[in-house]
Order: sequence, then structure tokens, then C-alpha cells
Amino acid sequence: MANLLQTIKQASAEVVAASDPSTFLYGTVISAEPLQIQIDQKTILPAAFFVLTSNVKDHEVIMEVDHETEAAEKHTHGYTGEKTFLVKNGLKDGERVILIKQAGGQKYLIVDRIKEGEG
Repeated sequence: MANLLQTIKQASAEVVAASDPSTFLYGTVISAEPLQIQIDQKTILPAAFFVLTSNVKDHEVIMEVDHETEAAEKHTHGYTGEKTFLVKNGLKDGERVILIKQAGGQKYLIVDRIKEGEG
């Protein structure tokens, strides 16, 4: 009976491994434009393989503002309402990134960058 249980456990583990579940990976930006990321010693992937979150790309955000600006000569004016701002989060050459490989697929979600000294 123990042998049968061990065989079932081993078969289950092999099925999971064969299904290629999603996994976390780390990579290095080899080129920001066009995007290329090295994920191991031999593999460099181009932009077509990646889905980028707003953490790793330039994007616009709409923010509510309500304050007064100050200029030279004691001049002020109100600055209120919704304003659109550009957040410059684009990847740069040499940055390390955290990726999630799509289960059973060939796409990688770039979740965020790794700050120097981490990971």
C-alpha cells in the first residue's frame, strides 16, 4: 500500500512539473529600447515575450490638485481640478527585474524592478 501511495505522489509531482506552472524569475534589462531581457546565461528575450505593469513603464495618471502656485514678484494663482501627469517608470539598461512566467505559455509578466542590493 505504501508503495502505491509513493507511486501516486511521484506521478502527481511529474504532472505538475510537466504542466509548466507559473514561476518567478529574475532578469536583467540588456536593452531598454528595443526591450530585451536576459533571464539566464543563455536566454535573452525580446519585447514580444513581455507584458509590462505600470511599475516598469511610462504611463499617465490623473490626479486631483488644489493648491496655489508661487511665482517671482509675489504673484500667485490657484491650481485646482484634475490634472494629468506623466509617470516616468520606463526600464533602463542594466536594471534587474522580477518576472512571472505564464503557466504553460511563453509570456512573462514584468512585475517590478529590483533595487540595488536586493534580490
